Amino acid sequence: MDLVPRFEELSRQAAAFTDASHAPNTRRAYESDWRHFSQWCREAGFGDYPAAPETVGLYLTHLAAECRVSTVTRRLAAIGQVHRAAGGESPAEHSVVRNLMRGIRRTLGTSPAMKRPLLVDDVKAMAMTAPATLPGLRDRALLLLGFAGGFRRSELVALEIADLEENREGMVIRIRRSKTDQEGEGRKVGIPRGKEEATCPVYAVRHWTGQAQLDQGPLFRPVNRQGVVLPRRLSGEAVALIVKRYAKKLGYDANLFAGHSLRAGLATSAAMAGKSERVIMNQTGHRSVAMVRRYVRDGNLFRDNAAEGLGL
Repeated sequence: MDLVPRFEELSRQAAAFTDASHAPNTRRAYESDWRHFSQWCREAGFGDYPAAPETVGLYLTHLAAECRVSTVTRRLAAIGQVHRAAGGESPAEHSVVRNLMRGIRRTLGTSPAMKRPLLVDDVKAMAMTAPATLPGLRDRALLLLGFAGGFRRSELVALEIADLEENREGMVIRIRRSKTDQEGEGRKVGIPRGKEEATCPVYAVRHWTGQAQLDQGPLFRPVNRQGVVLPRRLSGEAVALIVKRYAKKLGYDANLFAGHSLRAGLATSAAMAGKSERVIMNQTGHRSVAMVRRYVRDGNLFRDNAAEGLGL
């Protein structure tokens, strides 16, 4: 038996499994970041592989003058990933680079620029302004479901009609894969029925799928100018644009909001209502207690406030 073709096939499969260890968005980001580093090296007259720690240090210093710390960190991770994948040593692990990154973080800070949360009254007001057109019905369903489920925008656009199951209590949503579930184990999220039909996420989803005549395939789809529902799914960027458009309708600065505002709004609103961390994490799928506690702190700023009722 000739083992060479078999070995080559196993090698190809191993490479495919290695690629699959990172989410598609992560791989695309790494590829883009590596191209940026390679171009900078060519223009500066340095070699990109293997890259000397001093070269990487100069590149990071260049980035720190115009980028956020999160961007600098991600591009350094891409450089390290490419070196490791090629069988070389990662310059990101060198003491010169590690000390430099420590200094960049201390100098520039690491607090992320968070988008503002949309609280329950905001989302209800948005839903009420959505027109009774196919795009409006889709937007209402997307806003209400995105908020009630505390979904990431990637989770929203990945939903299929087959992932929905309506019952007496509301609707069960199956999330097949998410940012914190790259193994694809999946999870189920319960969406309770709303008190009013106009702002009930279950009714909104049913109304949208009924009017759009959807019985299979992607749940949220583009609608063209002729009012035709297209077969492809919405993009994550489209979710952000929808949120911004309805935020602007309420008189808000659209730049302060994005798709994440629905997820953050659910967590913050739940904290304001006295929901526990465990209950919030069960709904949103957060794995990090620290992240959820940030929303809890924001939601509790005016609950049992020390300055309240002191006579000011």
